[in-house]
Amino acid sequence: MSMRISPGVLRRGLLAAAFAAAAVAPLPARQQSTQPQDAEFARLVREWTTKPEFLSPLVDHLPKVAGVPSPKDVLGYYVGAPKKLTYYADMLKYYRALAAASPRVKVINIGTTDEGRECVIVYVGSDESIRNLDQEQRDLAQLADPRDITDAQAKTIIARAKPIYHLMGGLHSSETGPPEMLMELAYRIAVEDSPVINQIRDNVIVTITPAAEPDGRDRYVDWYNKYLIDRTDERDRMPGPPYWGKYALHDNNRDINYSQVTMRTLLDWYLQWHPPIIHELHESVPFMYTFSGQAPQNPTLDPILYGELPWFSNFEMAQMTKYGMPGVWTHAFVDMWSPGYLGFMASNHNGMMRMYETFGNGGATTMKRTIGGEGGRGNQTSREWYRPLPPYKEVVWSMRNNTNYMETGVLSGLQLTAAFPKAILENFYTKSRHGVDYGKKDGPYGFVIPGGQRDMTRAAFVVNILRTQGIEVGRTNADVKVGGTTYPAGSFVVKAGQPYFRLAKILLEKQDYPDPSLITYDNSAWTMGLMSNVDVKQIDDKTILDVNATPVDKATVTGTTSGTGPVIAVMHNGANSLITFRYRLKDVAMQAAEKAFKAGSVDMPAGSFIIDAGANAARVRSAVEELGLRAVAMAAKPNVPMHDLDLPRLAVYSTWGSTQEVGWVRHAFDQFAVPYDLIYKERVLKGDLARDYDVIIVPSQGRSGKSIVYDLDKVDIPVPYKKDPKYKSLGMYGESDDITGGMGLEGVVEFEKFLNAGGVLMTMGASSFFPPEFGLTRDIDASRAMPPFYAPGPIVDAEIVKPLHPIFYGYDVKEMPKKDASKDDETGEDAEADKPAAMDKAPAGHRVNHVPVRYAGGPLLQVPREDEGTILMRFVGGEQGVLSGLMRNPNTIRNRPAIVDAPAGKGRVILFATNPIYRWQTLGEFGMMFNAILNYDDMKVAEGKQQTTPAARPRSGLKP
Repeated sequence: MSMRISPGVLRRGLLAAAFAAAAVAPLPARQQSTQPQDAEFARLVREWTTKPEFLSPLVDHLPKVAGVPSPKDVLGYYVGAPKKLTYYADMLKYYRALAAASPRVKVINIGTTDEGRECVIVYVGSDESIRNLDQEQRDLAQLADPRDITDAQAKTIIARAKPIYHLMGGLHSSETGPPEMLMELAYRIAVEDSPVINQIRDNVIVTITPAAEPDGRDRYVDWYNKYLIDRTDERDRMPGPPYWGKYALHDNNRDINYSQVTMRTLLDWYLQWHPPIIHELHESVPFMYTFSGQAPQNPTLDPILYGELPWFSNFEMAQMTKYGMPGVWTHAFVDMWSPGYLGFMASNHNGMMRMYETFGNGGATTMKRTIGGEGGRGNQTSREWYRPLPPYKEVVWSMRNNTNYMETGVLSGLQLTAAFPKAILENFYTKSRHGVDYGKKDGPYGFVIPGGQRDMTRAAFVVNILRTQGIEVGRTNADVKVGGTTYPAGSFVVKAGQPYFRLAKILLEKQDYPDPSLITYDNSAWTMGLMSNVDVKQIDDKTILDVNATPVDKATVTGTTSGTGPVIAVMHNGANSLITFRYRLKDVAMQAAEKAFKAGSVDMPAGSFIIDAGANAARVRSAVEELGLRAVAMAAKPNVPMHDLDLPRLAVYSTWGSTQEVGWVRHAFDQFAVPYDLIYKERVLKGDLARDYDVIIVPSQGRSGKSIVYDLDKVDIPVPYKKDPKYKSLGMYGESDDITGGMGLEGVVEFEKFLNAGGVLMTMGASSFFPPEFGLTRDIDASRAMPPFYAPGPIVDAEIVKPLHPIFYGYDVKEMPKKDASKDDETGEDAEADKPAAMDKAPAGHRVNHVPVRYAGGPLLQVPREDEGTILMRFVGGEQGVLSGLMRNPNTIRNRPAIVDAPAGKGRVILFATNPIYRWQTLGEFGMMFNAILNYDDMKVAEGKQQTTPAARPRSGLKP
């Protein structure tokens, strides 16, 4: 047996060696180089830098090396040149020219974007490093998963390996500076001969994502060149393009489940190369914020990380302050709570996520800027312990200023890494070793996703997200008993004893927010089981570690059809793929059973599809199998009330100024093959909406009804978003002669006409302010929760009060005895006395007539007492109603309507105060929206009213 050296001894030895051998190279680097310098670069950089103190000795020069092209040699301009932004293809052209000329640079293709552009990683290091990349990849893989090596072997690997420091720019397309800077950085690291750069090149491998969102990069550069390039007054701002990527705008940095192709491509690369550090480069606050990992901090991550983050940020702040650069700070901005930011793929996998926010103008045009005083995150110009040299209150800011700050900061971070490369690697290894050991001693020891759940397709979704992130999952081949509970064969098991068990715990556990007085930058909860409405059991019994389970690569669910007969009943078990099934067989007549029934020995819940299959039987069976559904063939239709499952002509309405949440709905519909028209104010103002559509969905967007109606403020000239032979990425996903101005009151009138003609309007989240504010639902009021109420995306308990309503088909519902509504009022003041006894306990989710939902910050709806029958679901409220995350003053939402189905004209308005399709996360809520679509003209089923026959009822939807 090999002798094991304790991580503590190894760490102390390596740190001592690092401190003894590695001195931080002195400045100024340019004065210690005999290389020829680019005099024109030095002159122009000083000209474009608006104050001398905005330039550092690390970036005020650029070497000239014969045969190796600088960015200007390929692009025709220097990085930071006024009014110059680089298209993505030209970036790749430059990097490939650099790689062709230098053995210190390599470009590797890693996949494609959502729109089919090439994704690459650029590697920069010493000649030796680039030659030995394959060995480097193997070494880091062993440090990332140290189960097969001893501490002594790890010490050998650390001695020869080099840390990879990965840089990503351009994730947010309006943040235009990082992709420009990174080209100059790559050139500088490849060619400069100076103590700082030599040490970086020899001791670190720098990898670069040129633009993390290539699709959005090109769209924004087109927009900038067409509209923004000559706007020099910050008060004369214009809107940006309505789209960056195909679906996601800013939320591509919140894609916790890696739904977008581009983001998943980057994750796949990370899990192959395991860079110990990922550094995201963003733009917003003045002049440069360097992330320090402030509270609230996720306590499940390795505590070493919380020492590393301020180590780097304080060093960078000290270096840049030493150079005289004002406005560098480290605190009071982004926290370490949510694991959903893209760069957290490093921290989530035992590495280190770093981040900058550098001041930018949304382009390369120099502007006079006024720095905000008191705001949501304090006075940005005040001197604080974390901001010793504050930014100025007024400044003329240029793209070159942006480049100088960002490049100086990155070089300082690389300088620190190069001074202590073995410490970085040893920390990475130790965190990985801790990850393997985490949970094995004190628990939890694992998680079980039980087999036999109502819908195993959503259970498979959870498993596959875990697998996508490198988490090991097994599947049992027989019943297993753990902690006194027997779980059936086919259950999924996630055990401690693997490198990424910390991440599994973070994703699957309830989020207990550490300090309610603290705000957080994004959501406070993301518990996957609750968000997907999937049963996940935390296991505190150590015997789970010995459970026999077959490793799962990808979880699949194969549907089944049992029995014989011409009629096929497809169980409505809550599977989101049921809507795919219906649209795939749109030419086949189907009905929905309005009550539960028996199909042979199988209990079929209300909402199950009834199909007189006939000649289509083979197609039906094939779709059932492929989509993971369960069906039973029978001799005859069941003797229960039924209604036709007509398919509506469906539109999704979007404003031009707020497409983000619409994008997630589009993505969900496309993933589940739901056809729809994406419409804007232009189609609404043409009128006669009922001619083309039966259902119009307005996803959450803006903050009020006014923002839906009036959208972007008018500016001095029309702002078209149209296909353009010169600006080729514009005009995608819709066109407009002028995106400003909104639909106005004329558009509201057209929506009213649509409802009067029998149309169904569905609003989600913030868009549910629209119908009450503009009189489409005259008797419903909508208000906004005010401080001290604060709810950054918690998961809360919602009670289904109309369990027979078609919206709840497939959910765990049961008709309950009627309660005395006279004791409740809209604010829930007296609700405690009348609530079911089960509500006295802290809810665990997945209870009959209860659904865990993400609180979306939608309106507080109020319905008159005489119209309370329109309330389908309501928030439980109170402390017992918060299932995961943070909600201050939770009594604010007690008994407030969560879903309302209100008649309007001859039609209906379905108001979701929730946001049932939120990012690619709330798959447990998707079914409510999908049910509403499939049963759009049969909403009165729950009211117990007599249904007219299909022949007598006018229907304008898609016909079989």
